[in-house]
Amino acid sequence: MAEKHSVSVVVPFYNERENVPLMAARLKPVFDAMGGACECLLVNDGSQDGTRDAIEAVAAVDPRFRAVHHLRNFGQSAALISGMRRAKGDYILTLDGDLQNDPEDLPELVKLLTDFDCVCGYRAKRNDTWVRRVSSRVANAVRKTILKDGLRDTGCGTKGFRKECVDLLVCFNGAHRFFAAVLISAGMRITECPVRHHPRTHGVSKYGIGNRLGRGLFDLVGVAWLQRRLVYPAVEGES
Repeated sequence: MAEKHSVSVVVPFYNERENVPLMAARLKPVFDAMGGACECLLVNDGSQDGTRDAIEAVAAVDPRFRAVHHLRNFGQSAALISGMRRAKGDYILTLDGDLQNDPEDLPELVKLLTDFDCVCGYRAKRNDTWVRRVSSRVANAVRKTILKDGLRDTGCGTKGFRKECVDLLVCFNGAHRFFAAVLISAGMRITECPVRHHPRTHGVSKYGIGNRLGRGLFDLVGVAWLQRRLVYPAVEGES
């Protein structure tokens, strides 16, 4: 019988009060179906709309859900890494808090993590505005040309990592779009997986042309430099 690995799911939220209980409701049957030790870290990134109370309410009735609260808004990348560093699972999965990612895709990521260190979901059919689709398409094309990571959709929030990947990630604003590029530089095995994508029904998107396309292209300069300068020293007697 195959070894059953423990699983942690990290979900960042910023002013997503309505989506917190809905996310929990969608994750519970997925956890039940997967079996084994499952947990979800609900990361409140300094929300001001009642998201904190919504997370606490979910955590109070189901011990599989854990609350993490930032003192102020630090951004999506910081929220993801905060949750990942506190996760207990062998496998760490991520979802966006806007419910556009589908928790039912998570078991497939878990299956792929038996052979790979990181699994990057890609949205096979985008359900977004034309502005977000076009800006993502341009940013992805430029990123692949510069970083040569070979990935088609690094903006997708559905991702999976083996726990040992977490210590290799560098935390900066916007880092979540480049997790895979950093891990590739560290010699980790990466694969992709098609995932579902749903239209947003509650809350407001925090991204637009200015902070998605423009900042993403600017970040490429820094990541390209970092990719060439990162060092992961191997120590004799350790693997």
